[in-house]
Amino acid sequence: MRVKTTPLLAGAVVLGELCACAPSPPATAAIPTPVPVPVLTWRSIVPEADGFDWPVGPPDARGYYDAQPFGRNFHLGEDWNGVGGGNTDLGDPVYAIAHGRVSYAEEAGPGWGQIVRVLHRVEHDDGSTTILESLYAHLDAIEVLDGDLVLRGERIGTIGTADGAYAAHLHLELRDSPGSPLAGGYSRHTAGWLSPSDFIRAHRPRVMLGETPGRP
Repeated sequence: MRVKTTPLLAGAVVLGELCACAPSPPATAAIPTPVPVPVLTWRSIVPEADGFDWPVGPPDARGYYDAQPFGRNFHLGEDWNGVGGGNTDLGDPVYAIAHGRVSYAEEAGPGWGQIVRVLHRVEHDDGSTTILESLYAHLDAIEVLDGDLVLRGERIGTIGTADGAYAAHLHLELRDSPGSPLAGGYSRHTAGWLSPSDFIRAHRPRVMLGETPGRP
């Protein structure tokens, strides 16, 4: 989604609930009452990303591989597994791919398990702003809360099995239609989704994790 950085009159971000489009909790869960917040600009609520890294083995996914890339079998995301196979990566850390603000961090029900959704802001030379959303699914543990600000490379959870539905892996999506429903993870129609790795490769940070700014 591409927008100018002016106050939003509709579709504003509400901490803990994004445009009322966040996936519904399981039927057995109590639905929290959203706390209204004033209309804010994208710029004031979502921090600018200084670049993007992979969500496992940061910054370059060392020790992991994409077992089901974006587009294969109509997959709308990527499935990241540890090179050891099986459940050897169960409980491994998952990291934010860029600076952002957590928009959802809850159990999302069968097939998804625990998920975290994070908004990211990308500024362009023409003065426009792109708001992206990364989604991290099947987590074993969530380590952030709705509304938290996170930094690129900050730990947000651990790799899980979607409550035993799958072998351990991280399902990662990158969307340019933030706040859209969860969908099914597979579709012939990819409008609103981006290839995470293609985007990450094209938007690497100038300073990598562990480096000191200014060093050659």
